Amino acid sequence: MGETSGTDARRRLVMAGAGALVALGVGALPWSDATTGRMDALAVWMAWWWVTEAVPIPVTSLLPLVAMPLLGLGTADEVARNYGKPTIFLFLGGFVLALGLQRSGLHRRVALHIVRRVGSTPPRLVLGFMLGSALLSMWLSNTAAVMVMLPIALSILEEAQEREVGADVRAALGTSLMLGIAYAADIGGMSTPVGTPPNLVLLDLQRQLLPDLPPIGFGQWMLFGLPLSITFLACGWWLLANVLFRTTRESVFGGGESIERELQALGPVRADEWSAGLVFLLTATAWMTGADLRLSEDLVLHGWRTLTGLRLDDAGVALGAAGLLFLIPSRERPGEALMDWSTARQVPWGVLLLFGGGFALAQGFQSSGLSALIGSELAGLAGVPEVGLTALVTLVITFLTEFTSNTATATLVLPILADAAEPLHVDPRALMIPATLAASCAFMMPVASPTQAIVFGSGHVSIRQMVRAGLWFNLLGILLVTVLYATLGGWVFGS
Repeated sequence: MGETSGTDARRRLVMAGAGALVALGVGALPWSDATTGRMDALAVWMAWWWVTEAVPIPVTSLLPLVAMPLLGLGTADEVARNYGKPTIFLFLGGFVLALGLQRSGLHRRVALHIVRRVGSTPPRLVLGFMLGSALLSMWLSNTAAVMVMLPIALSILEEAQEREVGADVRAALGTSLMLGIAYAADIGGMSTPVGTPPNLVLLDLQRQLLPDLPPIGFGQWMLFGLPLSITFLACGWWLLANVLFRTTRESVFGGGESIERELQALGPVRADEWSAGLVFLLTATAWMTGADLRLSEDLVLHGWRTLTGLRLDDAGVALGAAGLLFLIPSRERPGEALMDWSTARQVPWGVLLLFGGGFALAQGFQSSGLSALIGSELAGLAGVPEVGLTALVTLVITFLTEFTSNTATATLVLPILADAAEPLHVDPRALMIPATLAASCAFMMPVASPTQAIVFGSGHVSIRQMVRAGLWFNLLGILLVTVLYATLGGWVFGS
């Protein structure tokens, strides 16, 4: 045991040192601007440590707090603000809500009902959760969609453990369920103009930068986005359930009669289940109805923020709901509330640091000019066929977004592509629309998207598994966006 521990410690030390040396090598390259070189070196360093887990992932996530001020990439105050962004508190509040459902016992009842309806084989379960996540993310934020689906998925896995399902089957099911929920949320958001922020950025920038072109309508976008999302979901489900994490095709919960017996044994819904479920339902409803929903240029369904003037974001809703759980008395535990601190301490606090590290990297990419440098390089591709340009733009944006905010990437790169279209002799939309969709196709790293960071925090997905699966999804996304735009884009958008 001691020798093994010593070997592991030496391996981690070697990998940590190797990452630092590789970063030094990247920084020593002849960059046109030293600041962008230092930022690229830091990104490589953190990516190396994240992938190899040479040091714990939360510790790597703290590296920007030390390195960025030392490298002149931002002040300590500027970098530290990234560790207190609203998305981090949305995750915190949402996970406390999920723990509240588990403490009440409602999660098990919901899990059994889902198994009864969608089937209890791993592929059918993954398909059911991917469809649910994608449908939700068409109309609300991808993060909120995952927060709605995550506690239900966790309850499925807990039920599988209680039924003593084999460890290998549980592991494969857990990984494919978590990744399926996260990936499906990002894929579903591509299908509508309101499904994810980069889509809205494109619509606004087109009006501003290309006023002579007709605006893209809601239905027009869905005419392209929906076939893309459906195809992506089908192929992605097949990859997850049949290739990457293939496991048994038999029911993991027994037959239908077994499920019915379990539901009958639970009896009627208890008071604590009603209370926790009501809080969760109200929270999910508030997430879904807070923002305005623009159906066309002239038709807007106003959310409660517009109607009431309240300036409460999704993070505030989540934290307020989580606080309610500490106030509502439990009927089953006299003298206690629905939630206590010993349960809330189970929140994966390390993931909050991972969020902060990812946000700090995104800030550094922008402030150092590294994102602009990568985007401007695309302007030197005159003479490449349009489909080749589409593929190249999609490839670059997909992998760039692994370390930057998809919204920030779209905001920064789309104006560059609009200007580059004329010397490249292509319709600007042939670059801008695929680039916008590619900003939602980064699936390899937890920091690439809040949805991936959230499911990584569940403990059912390792970073190696996410990188492995995400690489396949990245390549699939690049292929589908390129091919579908080449075949449908001109007809739908007139480009």
